Amino acid sequence: MSRAVASRSRSRDLNRDDIPVARRSRSAVPKRRSGLGLLLACGLVFSASLATVLFVPELLNAKRSPAPIEGIDARPSGDGRLLGHFPYPEAGVDVLVPVEAGIELHRDAARALDAMRRSAAADGVDLRLLSGYRSHDLQKSIFFDVKSERNQSAAERAKVSAPPGYSEHSTGYAVDLGDGDDPATNLSQSFENTSAFRWLQDHAASYHFTLSFPTVNPQGVSYEPWHWRFEGTSEALRAFEPARQLADGR
Repeated sequence: MSRAVASRSRSRDLNRDDIPVARRSRSAVPKRRSGLGLLLACGLVFSASLATVLFVPELLNAKRSPAPIEGIDARPSGDGRLLGHFPYPEAGVDVLVPVEAGIELHRDAARALDAMRRSAAADGVDLRLLSGYRSHDLQKSIFFDVKSERNQSAAERAKVSAPPGYSEHSTGYAVDLGDGDDPATNLSQSFENTSAFRWLQDHAASYHFTLSFPTVNPQGVSYEPWHWRFEGTSEALRAFEPARQLADGR
């Protein structure tokens, strides 16, 4: 072998060693698949697609469905409601802000409520905040403790209080309001006779608050003139979309 040929040979070996083994392991000419191999590959793809269509939606629905609640025999209906109430997640601590001693709200609802109360005050109406955000654990206590005290069934209790995991208060967007000039009507249907309620009927929508449970509501919940929810952001609208669609008959 001449010196020039030997030099070129060594150069080719050095260049080959510069390429990682993983890259060098690929064949320069791809192997041709047999007809049987292609048929098997197509079969596998079809089977995987069929399994996705049949089973994945069920798995997703199962994941979205709230777990059964101990102490309540009823199960959620097709639209997700339990004893008339839709499921709601807890608001994250990062979006909750203190509004009054012991009461927190979602920051968006808090801002709107503050503006609404200042406007009401300018009209001589003393809107009082009675309740805001409630954790699932607090709602559990409210539901079951009072249920036991009053010897109520779960269905009876659900007429006036949501089961844990199904309260609008857990979103941080719902508020219970009272009239500072007539505290005897707090959390009572007689609140509808107060100047505060009449003011809310005329002005609450301007601040994106809506009455959750009017006199006749398809959820079957008792009339609560004091319970209002904030719907002034896209996030809040999404949270209450199922309830709104049901109320609209959609």
